[in-house]
Amino acid sequence: MVKASDGREGRGGPAERLGTYQEKRDFSRTSEPAGDLSANSGNANPGDGHLRFVVQKHRARRLHYDLRFEIDGVLASWAVPMGPTLDPKTKRLAVHVEDHPIEYIDFEGVIPRGEYGGGDVIVWDLGTWAPHDTNDPAAAVAAGELHADVQGHKLRGRLVLVRRGRAGAGEQEQWLLLHKDDEFAVPGWDPADHPRSVLSGRTNDEVKADPDRLWRSDLPPDQASVQLKETVAGASVAGASVAGVSDDELAALDELGNNGTWEVYGRQLRLTNLDKELFPGRDDEPGVTKRELISYSAQVAPVILPYLAGRPLNMNRFPGGATKPGFWNKQLPDHAPDWVPRWDNPDAKEGRTTTYLVIDEPAALIWAANFGALEWHAWTSTTADPRHPTYALIDIDPGPATGWEDVLVLARLHRTALEHVGVKGQPKVTGRRGIQIWIPVTAGLDFADTRIWVEELSKAIGSVVPELVSWKWDVQARDGLARLDYTQNVHNKTLVSPYSPRPAPGAPVSAPIAWAELDDPDLRPDGITVRTVLARIEQHGDLFRPVLGPPQDLPPLH
Repeated sequence: MVKASDGREGRGGPAERLGTYQEKRDFSRTSEPAGDLSANSGNANPGDGHLRFVVQKHRARRLHYDLRFEIDGVLASWAVPMGPTLDPKTKRLAVHVEDHPIEYIDFEGVIPRGEYGGGDVIVWDLGTWAPHDTNDPAAAVAAGELHADVQGHKLRGRLVLVRRGRAGAGEQEQWLLLHKDDEFAVPGWDPADHPRSVLSGRTNDEVKADPDRLWRSDLPPDQASVQLKETVAGASVAGASVAGVSDDELAALDELGNNGTWEVYGRQLRLTNLDKELFPGRDDEPGVTKRELISYSAQVAPVILPYLAGRPLNMNRFPGGATKPGFWNKQLPDHAPDWVPRWDNPDAKEGRTTTYLVIDEPAALIWAANFGALEWHAWTSTTADPRHPTYALIDIDPGPATGWEDVLVLARLHRTALEHVGVKGQPKVTGRRGIQIWIPVTAGLDFADTRIWVEELSKAIGSVVPELVSWKWDVQARDGLARLDYTQNVHNKTLVSPYSPRPAPGAPVSAPIAWAELDDPDLRPDGITVRTVLARIEQHGDLFRPVLGPPQDLPPLH
C-alpha cells in the first residue's frame, strides 16, 4: 500500500486529522461512524495492497456527491455538487472538506434531520485507486494537484483534482475535478443516469425509507456497523428488502383481464395473454402464468437491477411457453416503446445485432417479460467498456453422468481454492443442474485475462478429481462427465443472470446462495422458484451482493 511519510506540513496521525470531522458531529444522535480515536486508526483496509475510494450520493440541504480517497489512514474528501463524470470535456467544482474516518467507506443510511449533513446517503460508487506519478498522495494533495487512477463500478480511468487557489480564513478550498481523455472516457456521461447504490442496488429514496444498517459511534470501529436485518452464513444482507412496486399496483395487475394496460414504475405497459400458462406445474402445483411472471419481474426488479443496468441484454424468448421451442432475441425490435432503454453497438458488423435492450429501469424488465423473455442473460461487460469484463465466471456444467453430489464436490473445491488465493466470489445455483461462481475483477483486465485465469484455476481443481471432469469440447466425447467451462469468459458470451427464471416446470430461478449452503443437504440446483425466491430475499437479503463489492486483481496461481 502507498503510504505517505509522517509529520508533513503539520499533518498528524489519523486521530488528529479527524478532529474537524468529530467536532462537527454529535455521535449520540447521528448514525455516522465516529472513527477510531487511537493512534492506530486507519487499519480497516483489508490488506490486499490497494487503496480504496468511495463516492457517496448525499441528499442534505442540496444534493451532492462526496468523493473520498483513502490516504494515510483517513478518507481525504471533496464535495462535488454536480457529481463526477467520465466525460473528458466536463469540469466539475469540487470543494475540499474535512477528512473522514476509514469506516465511512461503506456508510449508507440516514443522518438525522438537524444534524450536520442531515439527509440520506448511498454508496454511489466504490473501488480501488492508485496515485499517478507519485508515491506520496498526501503531499500531492497539499501541493494542490492529485492524479488518481480509479477502478470502480461506475468510475474508471484517471481523475484529476486541481486546486483553484488557497482558501481564506474560514473558507473551504475550491478545486476542479475532471476525467482524462483516456480509454475509459465516455462523452456526455451523466452521473444522474446512474442513480443506484453499488452496495444495496437502491436509490436514495429507498434507503431513506428502509436503512439496512446502523452505525454505532460507541463501539470499536470493527464493530460499529450493526446489521438491522438478518444474515445467512455470514453473508451480506445489503438490499434485503424487496421494494419498489406497491400492493396497489400488484392488485391492479391482478384485476386486469387477459389483456390490458398496467401503470407501474411510472410507465404504462400494454400487457397481453396474461392468463396463458408459460411454465408447467410441478409437485402438484398449478402452472405459472404470464401474469405471475410479470408480477415476479416487477417485484424482483429492484434487487436484480444492479446486475443488469448498463449491460446489453440477450433475451431467451419462449412466446409459446417453456414447453415449446425458444430462441435467442438480441436485437431490440422496432416496435419497442421509445422509453425502453437501449444501446446501439458501434462495433456491430453487417447482419449482426445493432441495438440491444438495456435494463436501466425496472419497467424495462417487465417489458421484457411481457415480450416472452423467460431467461435474462446480461453481458459481463458494460456498454461503457464492452471489451473489458467486470466479472470472471466459473461455470460448473454437469454432464449426463454427473450427479448433484459431484457438482457440490466441484463447487466446494472451488470454494477452498478461492479462499486459498484470497479471491472473493459468489455462487449461485443455475436453476437447472449446475452451479456458477461470479468473481468481481478490476478494470483493465480483458476477456483473455479472465479466461486464462479461470482455466488455470479450474484445471488445478480438475486434477484433484479427474474422474469427475472432462476437458473435451464435444459433449458426446465427454463420457457424461462435467465440464468446468472457462470458455464462458469471452466477449458477448453470457451466463444466466441472478434471479432469472429458467424455462422448466415450476419456473425455477438461478438463485444466489451462501457458500455455507453447499453443505446443506436440502440444497437443490432447481429448488428455488419464482414462487419462493422473493420470500427468501426478504428473509436473508440478496446473497449475491458481494459480487458488487470492490473489484479485485486476479493473483498468479503458481
